[in-house]
Amino acid sequence: MDRWEQYEIWALASGDTRWEFVAAFHDFDVASAVATRRGRGVRLVRAVYVNDKLAEQEVLVELGQTRHTA
Repeated sequence: MDRWEQYEIWALASGDTRWEFVAAFHDFDVASAVATRRGRGVRLVRAVYVNDKLAEQEVLVELGQTRHTA
């Protein structure tokens, strides 16, 4: 069984309606630095894959104003 973990950066797409995958890194510090530099509307996600399929996903942090308020 092939298992690995990576840190993914997701950003709000134009119109702030859906999330788009931006990049993935094996090192948390690199992923965190890149996410911070991107600015607002960014999520840093820890993803675990087993046999090339997503098995677990955890949002570690949301940067900027990512949620709509009424």
